Amino acid sequence: MWPMTRTTDTSAAAVPMDALSTGLLALLNEKDAIVARILADEATRQATTIELIASENHVGPAVMHTMGNWMTNKYAEGYPGKRYYGGCRFHDEIEDLARTRACELFGCRFANVQPHSGASANIAAYMAMCKPGATILSLPIKSGGHLSHGLKVNFSGTFYKIVEYDLDPKTETLDYDAIQSAAEACKPAMIICGYSAYPRVIDFARFRKIADSVGAYLLADIAHIAGLVASGVHPSPFPHAHVVTTTTHKTLRGPRGGLILSDDEETAKKIDRKVFPGSQGGPLMHIIAAKAVCFGEALRPEFKEYCRRIVANAGALADGLAEHGYRLCSGGTDNHLMLVDLRPRSEDLTGADAESWLETAGIIVNKNGIPNDPRPPMVTSGLRLGTPAITTRGMREPQMHRIAGLIDRALAAGGAEKVACEVRREVRALCTEFPLPH
Repeated sequence: MWPMTRTTDTSAAAVPMDALSTGLLALLNEKDAIVARILADEATRQATTIELIASENHVGPAVMHTMGNWMTNKYAEGYPGKRYYGGCRFHDEIEDLARTRACELFGCRFANVQPHSGASANIAAYMAMCKPGATILSLPIKSGGHLSHGLKVNFSGTFYKIVEYDLDPKTETLDYDAIQSAAEACKPAMIICGYSAYPRVIDFARFRKIADSVGAYLLADIAHIAGLVASGVHPSPFPHAHVVTTTTHKTLRGPRGGLILSDDEETAKKIDRKVFPGSQGGPLMHIIAAKAVCFGEALRPEFKEYCRRIVANAGALADGLAEHGYRLCSGGTDNHLMLVDLRPRSEDLTGADAESWLETAGIIVNKNGIPNDPRPPMVTSGLRLGTPAITTRGMREPQMHRIAGLIDRALAAGGAEKVACEVRREVRALCTEFPLPH
C-alpha cells in the first residue's frame, strides 16, 4: 500500500517525511513560520510516540495530501448531476467514484459520502428514520456506547426519547435476551448497535431479529470496526441493518469524515435529503476526494492482511497486559480495542493518572470508564487501548508484548520522572525502527 521502510538507527533526530510533507513545511516556514513550527512539532510527536488510542490511525501520504487539493476552492451543494452551483463536473466525478467504491467495499447498494463526521452521519440517519421525540433503544456511553447514541446533552438525547439497554454485569458483553426484553417493553422506533468501546463481535443478525420483532429500524454504527468489516475480519451489518453509519478514519485509515450506507432505495433517498439540505450545506469535496483514495486502498488485498494483523496485535497486547496483572474487561478482545481495568494492578491507580504518566513516557492512550465504573468520567478506573496505528507502522506480536512491558514499567513507577525518561528512550527507539508511512 505504501513503503514500510525499517531502519536500525535508534536516534530520533530525523523524522522521515515524504517530499510533499517536506515541501509543505518549507512553504509554510516562508509564509507562516508559526504554523510551520506547530505542524513540525506535531509531526515529530506522532513519529516518536506510540499511538494506542483506538479511534486514531496514521493515514498514508496519498490520503493525507489529497485532503489539501484544488477541490477545497469550490462549493458543490447538492449531489452529482443536481448541484446548486455551476462548474461541478469534476466534483460530480470524484463523488461518484467515492460512492461506487464505498458500495463495493461494504457490499451495499447506496452510499452517501458527504457527512462531515460520524456524528453528522448519525444526525442525518436519525432524522431520516425517526421523527423528533421517537423512542430509540441504545447502549449508554458509560457502557461503551457513543455520545451520539443518546447522551442527554447531545442532539440525540435532546430530540429523541432514549431508552438504554446494558451489558451483562458478569460477562461485560451484550445480553441479547435482555435487549429483546427491553425492546418489547419500550417498542422503540429504532435500535442502535455498534459502539465506541466494545471489544467483542457484534451479532448483527440477532439485532435485526430483535428489531423485526418490535417493528423497529436497526441502525449499525460501525465507526470503530469499519475497516475490520470492509476486510471481512468482523461480520458485516449487511444485510441485517436498515442503515449503517461510520467514520472514515479509525480502522478504515482514511480522512476524518463520515459515511452512510444502505441497501434500500427509498431509505437512501430519505438519507440524502437529511444530509443535504437537512443537516449540512456544502460538502467538503477535498475530503470526499480523500475518502475515494481511502476506499481504493481498502479494496486492495494488502488491506485485508493489515486488518488481520490489527486483531492479532490486539490479542497479543491484551495477553501481555494480563500477564502483568491487568484485568481485561470481558476477558479480552475480538477486535482492535480492549478495555483495561487498572484496579487489580493498583486500587489507587486511575485512568486519568495512567493517561498522563504514559504520555510523559511517549505512549498515547485515553482514560476510559469500564462497565459499572465507580469513578467519574474524567477520572475513570480504566484505559481504552487499540492497535490500528501501531499496526500501520508494521509492528507485530513481539512488539505488542514489549509495549505491554513498557506500559507496566511506566505505571508501576507511579509517574516517576527517571523511569518515564527511560521508557521514553525505548519508545523512541521502537518508533525509529518502525517509522510512520512516508
